[in-house]
Amino acid sequence: MSVTQLADTRRPNLPFYEERCDLAAAFRWTARLNMHEAVANHFSLAVDEGGTQILINPNLMHFSRIKASDLLLIDANDPDTMKRPDAPDPTAWGLHGAIHRNVPHARCVMHVHSVHATVLASLENSLLPAIDQNSAMFHGRQVVDAHYGGLAFEEEGERCSRLFADPKAKVMVMGNHGVMIIGETVGDTFDRLYYFERACETYIKALWTGQPIRHLSDEIAERVATQMDNYPVASAKRHLDELKAILDEEGSNFRN
Repeated sequence: MSVTQLADTRRPNLPFYEERCDLAAAFRWTARLNMHEAVANHFSLAVDEGGTQILINPNLMHFSRIKASDLLLIDANDPDTMKRPDAPDPTAWGLHGAIHRNVPHARCVMHVHSVHATVLASLENSLLPAIDQNSAMFHGRQVVDAHYGGLAFEEEGERCSRLFADPKAKVMVMGNHGVMIIGETVGDTFDRLYYFERACETYIKALWTGQPIRHLSDEIAERVATQMDNYPVASAKRHLDELKAILDEEGSNFRN
């Protein structure tokens, strides 16, 4: 039996099944890369045209165990969401609910406290500079929240959501907190999350050397960022497809 045939036999009768599988795979791989934080942090994905019907991870479940069937389907406009017996984490509701209500272009939202992005978020200047090709991808496409106000309950979530007013900005460095990545699909958003953490790691390690850093000019950085925006190959989708293929070959139950 092929991997594809095996996956088909395990397919539950779930709404938005393919989207669930994509999101479950992203959770699994984020844990494998040690970019998660215990049973905290959250990913969400809009599944309706209006962008407020969302899939989100269940409360207090480790990323490495999340399956397609575990994901909650909630309405970001439903004020009674937190009264559900399976209500999401209050900070997940505060941050992700606000972004899906207020930022139409944020179809997928990923929030983590990954080590290197959080180190960047702790610096006085938390803007990632363009010092290599990876970091140049984010030139002019990130925003820094320098006004951390505590746990991201509803008021804090509303404040953070307003920082994504510019559709060009897909990364929020959450000062003294972590990072928030938005995108159009799970693959697009996970790929951005992956490369931002890699770029932060390069920058932090460059700082460790104590040596002068060669910065790219704004002109070159913007050229690279634009080239990546317009890259002719759907590499982000392929990235996620390859990760799902690896999980399938390993016999993972993420599709269940």
